Parts: sequence; structure tokens; C-alpha cells
Amino acid sequence: MTSPSLVGKTYLVKTFGCQMNLHDSERVSGLLDSCGCNEAGSLEEADIVVFMTCCVRENADQRLYGQASALVSMPAPPSGKRVVAIGGCIAQRDGALIKDNVPACDVVFGTSALDKLPQLLEEALASDVRRVFVNTDEEGSSFSTDLPARRAQAFHAWVPIMYGCNNFCTYCIVPHVRGRERSRIFETVVSECARLVDEGVREICLLGQNVNSYGRDLYGSPRFSELIRAVGETGVDRLRFTSSNPKDLDDDVIAAMAETPAVMPHLHLAVQSGSTRILKAMNRSYTREEYLGLVGRLKAAMPDLALTTDVIVGFPGETEEDFLETLSLFEEAQFAGAFTFIYSKRPGTPAAEIDDPTPADVIQGRFDRLAHLVEDLSWKSNQADLGRQIEVLVESTSKRFDDVMVGHSAKNQTVHFSLPEHIPAADLVGKLVTVDIDRARTWYLSGSMVGEAR
Repeated sequence: MTSPSLVGKTYLVKTFGCQMNLHDSERVSGLLDSCGCNEAGSLEEADIVVFMTCCVRENADQRLYGQASALVSMPAPPSGKRVVAIGGCIAQRDGALIKDNVPACDVVFGTSALDKLPQLLEEALASDVRRVFVNTDEEGSSFSTDLPARRAQAFHAWVPIMYGCNNFCTYCIVPHVRGRERSRIFETVVSECARLVDEGVREICLLGQNVNSYGRDLYGSPRFSELIRAVGETGVDRLRFTSSNPKDLDDDVIAAMAETPAVMPHLHLAVQSGSTRILKAMNRSYTREEYLGLVGRLKAAMPDLALTTDVIVGFPGETEEDFLETLSLFEEAQFAGAFTFIYSKRPGTPAAEIDDPTPADVIQGRFDRLAHLVEDLSWKSNQADLGRQIEVLVESTSKRFDDVMVGHSAKNQTVHFSLPEHIPAADLVGKLVTVDIDRARTWYLSGSMVGEAR
């Protein structure tokens, strides 16, 4: 699908946000490669700059507008003209308004319009007219997975199994920008995973806004447990998935996780609050007790499971008592890690209409208390692997030291180990190695490689 007007153009893709955005960025890179473009080494050299955006948190908006606006004063690339495109969730939400807020922007394309990007770029390069294409059809005409891709890592692949969300949590903008749940055909997903394994992919992560709902729209009831088992039979070494909503994670999925050897002993299960009252206000559709019961069943089935979570501090109306319930839930669940956020008002969501008199310094104080607890729990969790030999998928050399390799354990811990003198670093990237852990810190493990890579 080489495009004559794009051949030889250089591009750079900058990504903000979730794993789905990372996957979409890989598709954008694949599309531009197929049009004859080449990746640029820097913003200054790029003829085409594409921002793939997230609007879940306010700071993502600020980062986008700051970086994109800075391009106005940047000298033109060697070709003489730079085209700036903004895609993803902010583009879907704001549409043509972006043209007013970002003077440097030439092209705006929505979450279901990745396939239109080459045409939009061609038009922008050929004229001074600014292009906007935001697909408002929730069903869409195709999945981004149908497009070519250039994966960031040859040994790892994101595989979306569904798009959109039906949950409408009161703080969340995702259903408004990604649309309703749309599942891919079961056999198509399994075939893609099998092909990736044949190409040398060692780790697959199944993606969806709520993977536990997979298949409900196509087959009348979820088929995620079946999908886990089927993908596990492709021969993939490591299988992960995200995101998982507690209200739909049933015993069939737990059994499939425990009985499929490729499934890694790590699960990210967002709780958002430890207070049943706040969970109801968030429209999360489960109680504190139900969440903890689910944690108990997961750990009974997978005793070595590392459980991580998301939590929001300062949701409108949260009291000190509500926050203390969050702290106590963390103690009971013994999370291995957590992403903690201060509530960010998202225009267009029900929670944005709720007035909250809680002072900002009180909310910040609660956030700091929770962050300290998360650090303590993460340190404690990592101590369990001190002195053990664990398997690590090697990803790269350390950013600081050329003789130190970095990868992730089965439980998704960051692991550092010294590069053996007789092995080139490139020979280990994408391989599975055993590391004897002699140091366990809050955010990482480290040790020495033992045995041979495979």
C-alpha cells in the first residue's frame, strides 16, 4: 500500500496512555512503514509527527498540548514541511476543537479512524487545509488489528480481543471515546496468536477495556475462559491479559488461569476504592466484600499469584472513613503493587458534576499515606523471591549500565542481572533465562544469571 506522496517521508510516533494506545501506535508505525515512510531519530528530523493520546487523566491532556504546541516554534525538517497529527482518545473526544487549542496540528483522527491516517496525511502535505476525521460510528468498520504493525519488541505482542466498554463507571471517559464493547471473532484471535508464536513471539498480552466480558456481544455470554485455554495451546511461553473488571471475573476464568501453564502468576485487578459506598458512587458494581472474596479465590487457585491494582484517592464525597477502608483493604489483599491516582475530573462524566468541598491538601495527604503503604507492600512482596531462582524474559540492557540486562519475571517484577562476560547482550534479548536473586528492593529484583538461555 505504498503511497507515492509519503514515500521517503520521516515520521515519529509519541504515545500517551494505556496498552491499547501502545498497540494503536504500533499499527500507526506499521501503516506508515507500508506507505514508504521511515522512522525519524528525533522530532527535529520528522516530516510527520503523530501523537497517540489518552484522556483518562488530566495530565495526559496537559502533556499533549504542551508538546504539540512547542512544535510551532521548532524549525522545519530538511524536507521543508512538518505535518502534525493527533489521534487516540483526546482526538475522539475533542475533534475539531483541537485545531483551536493546538495551532501546530494539521490532522485529527479518532479511535476508529487509524486506517484513514495515510490519506489524511497526504492531503495535509499537499495543501494548507487542516484535516479532521473522527469516526462517530461506535460499531466501526474494522479493527485496528486488521492493519499492518511494527511491534516495539519482536518477542512481545499486544493482541486486542475486544474494543470499547459497557460499564460506564461514573469517573471514566473511555466508553465515550472507545465506544461500546465489540469483540473479535474467537477463531481470528487464536489464529493471530498462533501466527505470532510461529514468528518467534514469546509473550502475548490479550487486551480489552474489560477482557472478562469478551464474546458477550457475539456469542450471548462471555468466552474469555475458553480463549485463555485456546491461546495457551498455541505454544506461547507467556500469556498475560489486561484489563480485568472484578465484577466479571468468574470462577471459570480463575480455573482457566490456574490450569493453563502459559498464564503468568500476575493479575492486575483494579479496585479503585476500598469503600462499598464509594464503589457504588463509582458504579463499579461490586462491594468491598465481593472484591476481597474474589482475591481469596484467586490466591487459593494460584498461591504464588502477584496481585496489582489501580486506586483513586479523592473521589468526590470520599470521607476519612472511606479512605481508611481503602487502606485496610490494601492490608487484607496484600497487593504486590499499585497504580495510585488522585481523582481527575473528566468533563462529560457523571462524577464531574459532583461538588466536593474536601480541601486539596487533605486529599494529597491521603494519597501520600496510601503511597507509603504501597511501597511497604511492594517491598514485602519482593522479599518472597529473595534467594530464589526465577525465570526472566530479557528485554534490553540497562539504561545506566551496558553490562546489566533488564527483563521481567513471571510475576511481572523488573529484574536486573549482570551480563555474563562470554555472552553478547544482543544474544540474550528476547530469551528466557534463570536468575538467582540476591537482592530484593521495593521496585526491582537483581541477581546473577545461571544456566543457559532458551
